[in-house]
Amino acid sequence: MIRSMTAFAAGERAATGGSLSCELRAVNHRYLELSVRLPEELRTIESVLRERVAAKISRGKVDLGIRYRPAAASAGELKVNERLLAQLAELGQATANRFPSLQVNLTQLLQFPGVLEVAELDQAGLQAEALALFDATATEFVAARAREGEKLAVVMRERLDGIERIVAQVRQWLPDIRAALRAKLENKLADLKLPLEPGRLEQEVVLNLQKIDVDEELDRLTSHIAEARRVLALPEAVGRRLDFLMQEFNREANTLGSKSVDSRTTQSAVELKVLIEQLREQVQNLE
Repeated sequence: MIRSMTAFAAGERAATGGSLSCELRAVNHRYLELSVRLPEELRTIESVLRERVAAKISRGKVDLGIRYRPAAASAGELKVNERLLAQLAELGQATANRFPSLQVNLTQLLQFPGVLEVAELDQAGLQAEALALFDATATEFVAARAREGEKLAVVMRERLDGIERIVAQVRQWLPDIRAALRAKLENKLADLKLPLEPGRLEQEVVLNLQKIDVDEELDRLTSHIAEARRVLALPEAVGRRLDFLMQEFNREANTLGSKSVDSRTTQSAVELKVLIEQLREQVQNLE
């Protein structure tokens, strides 16, 4: 499946004592580079998240961020033990006559053991909810990459069609180009008005035709086109394969241009390079 390296996905859900939000975004990169931002409550699941990202994504500079927002009356909020506070008030009234000068401020009262209670946060539950939210967000993220990848694949197939048309056109021109070269050589030798050894003309023609022979380059280009189309249909990430294939395309186009003795094939070589460069630019976006 063709997937773009560029994508964004976000999700949010209610969670233990509050709410969770998750964002995944990525841009092009040669390898997988992952940056993770987590609240303190979820630090312990960073390694698990990294493993899950690596299982779903093979390339790209990826930013993963999860936020936890406690509710107004969430776990972890300070609460007063009303029953204990009432008991302390009764005790204070009962002993007021015995200790008339005794004064207790609010800070001292709150420091009395048991007056303030801190509800325990369900760490395991919150972590499980965060992982579930990540999985849902990552699924949408991968789907977004696939949708963008399909758009890129359409453009790439169009460029491959263009390369194929140029290759077919050059093949059609080759007989005329060879005939024109032979006629040109014959005219040059005739202008010299020198006696030729038997078979010398044919030798010169063969040598010059070998120098401009591009059948092998055209065959390789045809083979590369077929391979690119095959790779585009594979279910796994194919960016690196296609990146290597683009180098092979370029090599054949350069050789075709260097062997050209005809303005048509020279122009075709230039057009090939343009299409191949456009292909290469799209390949750089693929996972």
